[in-house]
Amino acid sequence: MGKKKKDKTTGAEAATDFEHTEAALEKRAAKYVSTKDQKGAHAKARDFSYTQNREVSWLRFDNRVLDEAFDETVPLFERLKFVSIFGSNLDEWFMIRIGGLSDLTLLKHQPRENKSNQTPSEQIDTVLGMLPDLIARQGRAFASIERSLAEHGLTRVSSEDLTDADRAQIKRTYDLSIAPIISPMIIDPRHPFPNLRNGNLYVTCALDGADEKGLLGIVEVPTSLGRVIKLPSTEREYRYILMEDAMLEMLSGCFGDYAPTASAVIRVTRNADIDPDGEGVEEEEDYRQHMKKVLKRRQRLQPVRLEVEGYLPEEQLAEVQERLGLTSERVFQTDMPLDLDDYVYGLEGKIPEAFRSSLVFDPFVPQVSPMVDASRPMRPQVEDHDVLLTYPYESMSPLLQLLREASTDDACISIKITLYRVAKRSKLCESLIAASENGKEVTVLMELRARFDEANNIEWADRLEQAGCTVIYGQEGFKVHSKICQITYHDASGISRITCLGTGNFNEKTAKLYSDFMLLTAHKGIAEDGNTFFRNLSLGNLKGSYSYLGVAPSGLKPLVMRGLNREIGRARAGEPAQVFMKMNSLTDRDVIDKISEACRAGVRVMLMIRGICCIKADIPHKTEGLIAHQIVGRFLEHARVYAFGVDTDILYLSSADMMTRNTERRVEIAYPVLDPECKERVIEFVNLQLADNVKARRLTREGTWEKLAPAPDDPRIDAQELLLAKAYLQTEEYADAAVDASLVAKANPMLEADASQTLQALPQIGRYEADVDGEPQVRTRIVTPEEFVREERQILGIGDARDGATPAPPKHMSPAEKDGAPSTEEDASSVDPVPAAAPKAPVTSEPEPVPQHASASQPAPVHARVIEDEPPAEHAARNDTQTTSIEIRRPNRFAVALKLIGLGFAELFTGNLTRRSR
Repeated sequence: MGKKKKDKTTGAEAATDFEHTEAALEKRAAKYVSTKDQKGAHAKARDFSYTQNREVSWLRFDNRVLDEAFDETVPLFERLKFVSIFGSNLDEWFMIRIGGLSDLTLLKHQPRENKSNQTPSEQIDTVLGMLPDLIARQGRAFASIERSLAEHGLTRVSSEDLTDADRAQIKRTYDLSIAPIISPMIIDPRHPFPNLRNGNLYVTCALDGADEKGLLGIVEVPTSLGRVIKLPSTEREYRYILMEDAMLEMLSGCFGDYAPTASAVIRVTRNADIDPDGEGVEEEEDYRQHMKKVLKRRQRLQPVRLEVEGYLPEEQLAEVQERLGLTSERVFQTDMPLDLDDYVYGLEGKIPEAFRSSLVFDPFVPQVSPMVDASRPMRPQVEDHDVLLTYPYESMSPLLQLLREASTDDACISIKITLYRVAKRSKLCESLIAASENGKEVTVLMELRARFDEANNIEWADRLEQAGCTVIYGQEGFKVHSKICQITYHDASGISRITCLGTGNFNEKTAKLYSDFMLLTAHKGIAEDGNTFFRNLSLGNLKGSYSYLGVAPSGLKPLVMRGLNREIGRARAGEPAQVFMKMNSLTDRDVIDKISEACRAGVRVMLMIRGICCIKADIPHKTEGLIAHQIVGRFLEHARVYAFGVDTDILYLSSADMMTRNTERRVEIAYPVLDPECKERVIEFVNLQLADNVKARRLTREGTWEKLAPAPDDPRIDAQELLLAKAYLQTEEYADAAVDASLVAKANPMLEADASQTLQALPQIGRYEADVDGEPQVRTRIVTPEEFVREERQILGIGDARDGATPAPPKHMSPAEKDGAPSTEEDASSVDPVPAAAPKAPVTSEPEPVPQHASASQPAPVHARVIEDEPPAEHAARNDTQTTSIEIRRPNRFAVALKLIGLGFAELFTGNLTRRSR
């Protein structure tokens, strides 16, 4: 981290002033444009016909979240949660995006966003104009759901409906718990306007006294007490009032001789877009102490929004606005409670038992992955074969078991890990502490700048360091967002490593809520790269070279661009070409432009984007044929997948979205999926998501998301519900036919009962393929890097490549795989598919990618393509020696489920480009 000499002017005020200096604003402005745009190379050449503003796209995503609140197939209380999620999303968006853009309006020369060509001022005007309709829609959803909940035993009692018993209960609670800790304030010359804390609730009122009229009274709603106050209830009805409403009921006695004439509840949202590294760190200051000061500054930054529930007279409202420095466009009136997120989730435990099952999702416990045996130690299993966990459908327990066993394993000598967001009660961190106390070398890179998780991360950093772990922090200006853990063993066989790589955090809580992948592998090449990665982090080297991993900020984006370029070259040569990318958000202009180029070249491009999507679909001569879907459902879609080729011969998982912040200003990792079975699991997962016609939406040429319109006879496919069913079906513990049949029937009502019974009775290993001698089997084509490079270079018009190194077969390869493996192999999906010794030549007008070379002594990875149909004759003839049958497997239950429900989708992920027959 950057250090600076201590200055006489320190503290929150000087720090806040620094945020608005010209230099600080210019530095922060750089976050809103790509490296190219900073240099001005594309300022005038941009085509905005197929792109849309990031903030507009984000609001459309949040509106999609609100759609779930209107979906009557979603349980009623879960719909209330979606209303709350919409609001909490909006809170964070105001704090970060509107806060940051508001600061940039202070610049003399405002930067223009490279998707809409708008200045920060213009962007703010656009989105503030969209918000009233969205907030009104949220209010309608809340009112409708709350009325229905009252019919199902969960009632928020309004002031008009309070009984005498209710009022007596409110007075008791107020006198005993609330009145002793509140501090009412009347605003006058001797009592200046207080600092309203970010996100807190305040009861405000107009006050009349004997000699003064129209004074402003404010009292903060205590945060140390729960928002929900129970009123007299029955077994079948839970009645309650919110604390702020109870305070409004008792307001007449709060201000002495002054009488309230009108009242409301208000809430201020403040800018939270602080650059933690903006000022540098004091020479003698620990970085944790620096971050603690940054958190305190958030409470005093510039307000960006005011919410008002109730009626406050114009005079008093104008005074609040003036004190906060807010225009009328940033004041939002509502009739529903503010900060729903603060109390809604706590209500779930109050639902009367008679109604609970109909109001919430059926409980689900993540299942043990079929790739592991929980009764056996994890290390030998991972050394035998790669393990791919699919959260939240499969449990995080194999990873936790691996770390727990390593903490007491005499052969384990070190554990290294990056942590971005950690659960407050983390078994993973407890294992790290145990390992350190048992004499292992434990190194933790703790990212203290994880937005809104800083305090929790600081606390864990303290605990880990006290236990003897070596705790380091990320580079100045570059958040470490990668998810990697490496365990090193030293025994009689020498040094060995297990590397764990994820698309999501090492967090037990989110592993039950977010859809993510976690790969556990003993692959030596990936292990060597992982070891190099941690060494580079400890040295502050962000431009290291890797053979298998794509590492941002220097190597991940070029990896994706090369994959797109390869498919563009194939399409222009008249060959089938395909790209699939799944991510949270797409904002990187370079990647967007390359996707457009791929569409124009005839590449079949499929995107699965949950959130921000700055590209528009089906724009003539720009993005024609682009397929972009979005899934919002019970679980948060969080996995990132980047795949290239009609046979999916290049498949990467990653912690990174295609956002400029991820590709250029964070430390991220993309990692290849090399194990055929793990690859098939990813493919099956993505195929099902592309087949979703319930929760999925399709991107339009206007940049909006429209609901899919399946044919009347098409089956109803909810990917998340079917993945839940699959998780149970794969587990022997839930092999009971009745249980399985009901799960599948719930996941897909169009699946007949007899088909459900057939499904649960089928074997559950492998992937459904063509019959050979009466038995289904898997066909895999092993592609040598020489062939891969030769084909690519022929397409792109580059000279011959030199031969690569010869690797040893992976330990977990079957005898058939070892016998059929080619004699010389190099990673066809590595960061740089062209060997280091090959002559460099310009391929396109794009900048030359950052070279990343494999070590000469490093075994290169084996690369596989999954083929669903027989390859064309010319390809079959050329690759006879590279085709092998991996051990015969029966089709898994889930694959047969897709057959049973008759999937006939044109937008499938792998293999052939023809529509499958039903």
